[in-house]
Amino acid sequence: MTLIINNDDVRRLLSMADTIDALEGAYRELASGEAVCRPRIDIQIPTKDPRKIYRWGTMEGGSTSGYFAIRMKSDIMYDTEYEGVHTEEKYCIEPGTFCGLILLTSVENGEPLAFINDGVLQHMRTGADSGIGAKIMSREDSSVVGMLGSGGMARTHMEAFMAVRDIRKLKVFSPTKANREAFAGEMERKFGIEAEALDDPRGVYEGVDILAGCTDSAKPVITNADWVENGTHVTNVGAGGLPGKEVLDRVDVYLRFGTAPAPIGLAHINLPDEYLTYAARPESDQNFLLDRLQGKRAHGVGVEDRVVYLGDLMSGAKSGRTSPDQVTYSERGNLQGVQFFAVAGRLYELAREKGMGREIPTEWFVQDIRD
Repeated sequence: MTLIINNDDVRRLLSMADTIDALEGAYRELASGEAVCRPRIDIQIPTKDPRKIYRWGTMEGGSTSGYFAIRMKSDIMYDTEYEGVHTEEKYCIEPGTFCGLILLTSVENGEPLAFINDGVLQHMRTGADSGIGAKIMSREDSSVVGMLGSGGMARTHMEAFMAVRDIRKLKVFSPTKANREAFAGEMERKFGIEAEALDDPRGVYEGVDILAGCTDSAKPVITNADWVENGTHVTNVGAGGLPGKEVLDRVDVYLRFGTAPAPIGLAHINLPDEYLTYAARPESDQNFLLDRLQGKRAHGVGVEDRVVYLGDLMSGAKSGRTSPDQVTYSERGNLQGVQFFAVAGRLYELAREKGMGREIPTEWFVQDIRD
């Protein structure tokens, strides 16, 4: 039987510790050649509404340890602005609903094992990445987090930071006062830490050990290099994946978990890009997301001369942080496909163990006609 695992199931089954452990194992497999993935690929098609486009996105990967997964997203995209902050919004069918699915299969017999809603798992795997980066690169005595953003990604990031460091205080800013105050109160109650909601983003940089940007802004939000204090570890999601150039210039050591390998026989297509985009009517003004890609790559390696890869640290070829005063930065690279087989595989095992998820006949997905 094939499982249907929804977001409520994921929320009950998957812990941050499980997610971090699954990802660390998958990254080790990738470094040793036992796992493989490709970058995210997007296809964009203009809709009848000139303000919106359709975007289909996929990312996939698998391992000799037994699982393969592809994550699929079906989105209507449009731009909006609130209090001077420019964001990309999305929905499926209507605002407030989304379509993101993970198909998990067995690499031993090809069996479709599970279809999984990606919402909770997506937030968990992204937060876990930043937790792994903080575990490796932040100072061991890190205890104060500065957070730009107060949504779902901010929540899983705090959960991940709490899992790897003895965090005692949170400082948070987001544009909507009610949201940042609610987030601060929630974190105080959940983790028993001091949490302060700030009216000015500058305060988020002051006296913190870990600085995290967790927003859906279309532009970088960690941009003030002069505000970044010595010894800070920086991480960022959204806004193309990287902080502002001036902040990257302040980084002493930049940890990138890895880069998806080139296709066999095509070594020149060894692209570090976070995603690759194809489009119908590529010259159309309606393809506003493409305008942001013109003349630049889709988030490759930020600072080549200071990058250290996870495989280098594992082998001892290079070191990470070597001084408490260094400014460090960490990011996954274009390894999303590796993440989804690892975390979805762990989730599937937990669902089977706990008897959770909805079973549907596997024969619905197989046939006796060769394709």
